[in-house]
Amino acid sequence: QRETIPPVLAGRDVLGCAQTGTGKTAAFALPILQRLSQERKQHAGRRTIRALILTPTRELALQIFENFESYGKSLPLTSCVIFGGVGQQPQVEALSRGVDILVATPGRLNDLIGQGHITLEHIEIFVLDEADRMLDMGFVRDVTRILDLMPKRKNLGMFSATISREVMDISWVYQRDPVEIVVRPVQENRPQIQQYRIKVDQGGKVDLLIAILEKEQLDRVIVFCNTKNTTDRLTGLLQMKGVAAQCIHGDLSQKVREKVLSAFRAGDLRVLVATDVAARGLDIDDVDAVINYDIPEEGEYYVHRIGRTGRAGRSGKAVTICSGRRQGGELIQIARMVKTKISRMDIPRPEEIRQRRQEDI
Repeated sequence: QRETIPPVLAGRDVLGCAQTGTGKTAAFALPILQRLSQERKQHAGRRTIRALILTPTRELALQIFENFESYGKSLPLTSCVIFGGVGQQPQVEALSRGVDILVATPGRLNDLIGQGHITLEHIEIFVLDEADRMLDMGFVRDVTRILDLMPKRKNLGMFSATISREVMDISWVYQRDPVEIVVRPVQENRPQIQQYRIKVDQGGKVDLLIAILEKEQLDRVIVFCNTKNTTDRLTGLLQMKGVAAQCIHGDLSQKVREKVLSAFRAGDLRVLVATDVAARGLDIDDVDAVINYDIPEEGEYYVHRIGRTGRAGRSGKAVTICSGRRQGGELIQIARMVKTKISRMDIPRPEEIRQRRQEDI
C-alpha cells in the first residue's frame, strides 16, 4: 500500500507483484475512490462506469465489492458487482441505475457487454486483480477484448502474485511505462504461521486428519484438496465421522457456495473443504489452521493456501499431509521455492487417542 497508493493517485500505470495478505485490495481501492470522488462526472444525465476491477472468481469479486462499499460509504459514489452462476436481472437493474465503480468476472462482463447492458467507453481506471490466475484460467482473450473496448482509459493497474509470461505480455502491450512494485514472498512476511509436515499411508489420511483436529484443538480449519472429486469424497467421510464439514468448488452454484462460506464464517462449520478456487482472496477471520490434504500442484498454490490463516497479525498453523516418498520430495521442493522451513509434526495415531480418552474416563 505504501508503494502503490502514490503512483495510482498520480495517474501512473502500476504492475504490482505481491503475495496474498499484503493488502493489494486497499492499495488500488483507496486511491481509486479518492480520484473519482474529487472529479465527479456524468454523461447524458446519468452515472457511467468510470472504474472497472476485473477478477477471476466470484468470491473475490464479492469481497472486493464489499471493500469498496466499506471504504467509500461516506463518498458520493456507487459501486456494483457482477458475476456468473446467478440470474443476471438484479445485476442489470443495478447497472441501469448508474454505477461509478464496477467489479466483475470476465464471463458475465462480456455477456452483458454483448447484450448491450454495459458500455466501457467512459472507463478511466481499469484494474486486473489476480492477473496471473485469471490468465492461467484461460481468460486471455476475454481480457484483451475488454481492454480494446476502453478508448478513454487513462490507467491500467495489474496486481498479481507472480509475474508470468502472460502477465508480462499484457503489460508490454497495454501499459504505458508502468511503475513496477514487487514485495518479495520471503518467510519474514509471515512469521506468524507455523508450518508442519506429517507422513502417513494413503489409506490413513482421513483418520490422520481427524487426529490433527483433535490433538491441536482446532475449531475453524480449511482443508485443501487438488480435485473436486476428492473434495466431495472427503467432506462425506468427515460428516460420517461426526465432523461438521462442508465443501466449496467450481461445480457448486454461487448460492450454495455463499451459504457454505457464511456458515463457516459464523462458526457453524468446523471444517471447510475446498479446491484452490478458495485459496485466493478469501478473507475469513480466526482460521486456526490450513491443512493440505493433498500437496498443491504448484508451489505458488502453497503460498496462497497457507495465506488463509495467520491473517491481520494473528497466528496460525499450516499442516501438509504427505503420503509416499514422491510427495515428500515435492514438499521439499516447495519449501526451497518459498524459502521456508516446514517442521515435522508428531501426531498420535487415532487408536492411541481413543485409548487415552478411555483411560481419562
